[in-house]
Amino acid sequence: MFAIKLAKLFEEKNSLRALKMTILKDKLDSRHFISEYSITHNPFKQELEFKLNCPKPLMKVQVYKGTGYEYYDAILAENGELLDPTYEVLLRKENKLNFELPHLALPVGEMEKHVQKSIASLVSLMNEDFKRYLSEIVVNENKEMTMIMSVNGQASTIFMGDTQWEEKLSKLKKITEYMSEKNRMPAIINLTNSKKVVVKFNDKF
Repeated sequence: MFAIKLAKLFEEKNSLRALKMTILKDKLDSRHFISEYSITHNPFKQELEFKLNCPKPLMKVQVYKGTGYEYYDAILAENGELLDPTYEVLLRKENKLNFELPHLALPVGEMEKHVQKSIASLVSLMNEDFKRYLSEIVVNENKEMTMIMSVNGQASTIFMGDTQWEEKLSKLKKITEYMSEKNRMPAIINLTNSKKVVVKFNDKF
């Protein structure tokens, strides 16, 4: 629809600048979930070429206020932006998304944008095998992250603290790989101190 509308406009105006101004004025890129685009015109062939890029969806998000009774839903994309949840619906309708997205609970506030980009960067570093284990990420008002994972049917809560998330993720990957081979996963993994890893297993194991 983005390309069709602009192609019709070009037929009328014969101007790439007119297309650019329309995109900016009507916010067509954000309305169509486009993160990057380029439009070129070949006057000899009388052709328009569109190159469009849409961001990869990473997580379903609930952005909450205060106690969590007030919230709104969104999709966190790889560029750190929160997109309307209809983006997921469209991708599934077009068979471009065929797996479940993990969940993210995020407080609304001044630091929201910074945290969004940090989480997007962190999830982008996860390989597909690791992402299958990830159920939920929760970030509280103090910017402290908690992950909920399920490995071989065993739930595990990981406390990541408020700093050095990427460094801690590297350690978590090693723990997960090792424990998955042992068919056993700690109920709690505390990584708040990046130099010290504390794990706790359920008594029944």
